Amino acid sequence: MADDLCSFTKDFFIIKAPKKSPLVWRMVVLVFAMVCGVYICSICLKQISTSTKTRFSDIQVIEKPCPEPNIEPWEIPYVHYPKPKTYSRAECACNPVRYFAILSMQRSGSGWFETLLNNHTNISSNGEIFSVKVRRSNISTIVETLDKLYNLDWVSSASKNECTAAVGLKWMLNQGLLQHHEQIVEYFRTRGVSAIFLFRRNLLRRMISVLANQYDRNAKLLNGTHKSHVHSSHEAEILAKYKPTINSTLLIRDLRQVEETTNKALEYFKSTRHIVLYYEDIVKNREKLMDVQDFLKVPQRELKSRQVRIHKGSLSNQIENWNDVKKTLNGTKYESFLRADD
Repeated sequence: MADDLCSFTKDFFIIKAPKKSPLVWRMVVLVFAMVCGVYICSICLKQISTSTKTRFSDIQVIEKPCPEPNIEPWEIPYVHYPKPKTYSRAECACNPVRYFAILSMQRSGSGWFETLLNNHTNISSNGEIFSVKVRRSNISTIVETLDKLYNLDWVSSASKNECTAAVGLKWMLNQGLLQHHEQIVEYFRTRGVSAIFLFRRNLLRRMISVLANQYDRNAKLLNGTHKSHVHSSHEAEILAKYKPTINSTLLIRDLRQVEETTNKALEYFKSTRHIVLYYEDIVKNREKLMDVQDFLKVPQRELKSRQVRIHKGSLSNQIENWNDVKKTLNGTKYESFLRADD
């Protein structure tokens, strides 16, 4: 009887407090596992996506470095790889570029010399950029202009763009060059700019050219047009007909002043890598142009110019008051100018 009672009691409690079904627990665990799995997968996908974007971004930013050029160690500061903002150098991006500046004085043959350089496939000389006063108003505007030029972003008819191997300008000594010489020398040093000095030995012939050019600015002898340089013998003959009168009283002083300016420029820029040329030497010996190409480290080419000389022949036929000039210079260190021909 007692055993039956105990058995009844056990059955009673089993009925009142049944165990939860294993199927329910399995479903709960399964749902929880699925939620965790989805969450973990979403995190992984985000990380993969971020990593992929980062790798793509890195690939876009990293550029293939240019191979080291086969040059002497001293040349390294003078070799550059500009990255223009206005266009891509494309396949020429790894072609090294040299920076230069032609330092000269008006009517010293610099225009003719520059046309010779621009006849070279790989040389771009961009003219008298600083003839515009606002560009040389202070050292900041000068540096800004030079940076644009040497970055190959200066647009002119001389620009060779992609495959330029040497880029520069023609800079007259009276165009802010001597006024800001200390800062410009430092700029040339830090940016690796080389200087090409071009002067004229016969300062009397230069003076004739200066005076004749000044006269033609007003007279405009060529069909009402002023031309500093000509491309035909006919035009040259018309301009050469004018014979200037030289102030013999101020002649010695003026020649000395030009000489001093030239010497001052050579002294100021003596620490700059440079070459000194004279117009007369180039006229007589075209091999001098090979020296220039070697200086700029460009392939040697035969260089030609369409410009025609205006004043040539005996000086006695080019100066109105020849006898006064001759008398003034005889017995001075400038006497040789009377006889020398270009």
